[in-house]
Amino acid sequence: MSTINIKRVKTSEIELKDRLVSIQRVAKVTKGGRTFSFSAIVVVGDENGVVGYGLGKAKEVTEAIAKGIDDAKKNLVKVPIINNTIPHEQIGKFSGGFVFLKPAANGTGVIAGGAMRAVLESAGIHNVLAKSKGSSNPHNVVKATVSALSQLRDAHTVAQQRGISLGKVFNG
Repeated sequence: MSTINIKRVKTSEIELKDRLVSIQRVAKVTKGGRTFSFSAIVVVGDENGVVGYGLGKAKEVTEAIAKGIDDAKKNLVKVPIINNTIPHEQIGKFSGGFVFLKPAANGTGVIAGGAMRAVLESAGIHNVLAKSKGSSNPHNVVKATVSALSQLRDAHTVAQQRGISLGKVFNG
């Protein structure tokens, strides 16, 4: 289990949709007064199993979002999706943020909070139960969710890694 299943994806091959998760105004106090800058965390995905996140910082909101989108396109991962849900339960962790993802039956929808919902919908997952534990900071929640999604493995991958047939994976 030490090998993490991260599959990098090239941006030139797919059409990505971006989604703003959070924007923060940061004030730096100087001798001349307050100087404001903005940081934006953005999630991009093709709603078909590819998702990525990025952070952009700039003096203007639109520049911060544009930088976040560019950064997100550099950090794309492929997620296995089976019947519009995830293949198995998974726990993701980043810093103080813990997330728990569980597959759900058809028609359930995405049961998740703000930052997690943006990542799951951008990835194209339509039925999932999710719970965020620990930190509610959107940065940590997004990174923990992408971490959990990148650790998911479908039955074909498991069979290939173990060197056994697909039937043996399910029937033992």
